[in-house]
Amino acid sequence: MDAVRELPTVRVFLLDDHEIVRRGVREVLSDTGGIEVVGEASTGAEAAALVPRLRPDVALLDARLEDGSGIDVCRDIRAACPEVGCLILTSYDDDDALFAAIMAGAAGYLLKQIRGTDLVGAIRTIAAGGSLLDPAVTARVLARLREGSDVGRASAVLGTREREILVLIAEGLTNRQIAGRLHLSEKTVKNYVSSILDKLGLSSRTQAAVYAARRHA
Repeated sequence: MDAVRELPTVRVFLLDDHEIVRRGVREVLSDTGGIEVVGEASTGAEAAALVPRLRPDVALLDARLEDGSGIDVCRDIRAACPEVGCLILTSYDDDDALFAAIMAGAAGYLLKQIRGTDLVGAIRTIAAGGSLLDPAVTARVLARLREGSDVGRASAVLGTREREILVLIAEGLTNRQIAGRLHLSEKTVKNYVSSILDKLGLSSRTQAAVYAARRHA
């Protein structure tokens, strides 16, 4: 028992645009010994600014936000603070988002239907350097990868620069990061991304990232 009490406190940051959800999660974690909520935010911009200052062990991020995506925040956090473990928590059983979360560097992806004790266990696992994904979602994603698709023919419509940018999207880079990597303006990259989505018949960066992942699966 002494050894359990001597374990370091796990510092957690919460991101969710619903106050009632943050309050509920905070109460669950506060009732658990050894976990401290060190900060919270309702927008991705707030989280991206606060996490590098607070340096939590684990960032618990809502996948869908009014001002963007917790997955994008995860990507920013991992770039600025690779030691912070990111856990994506979502109400939606979304395979495309799971792909995006994996490519953004998330250590876990769980549905909000999870029990409080399981959430606590997941946070402890990630704080200890482990990773986890919801088994039901993962099984379907792997099945989709095995099925594959005729993507080679579609990719032929992309130019050299567009294919290069598609690879960087799959690596989780933002438009600004891609611009820096390729020595282009951010506006130029945005135009390339729009062209890629149009040519491939896709509607989002997440779908483009999934597309690229399937090509290389």
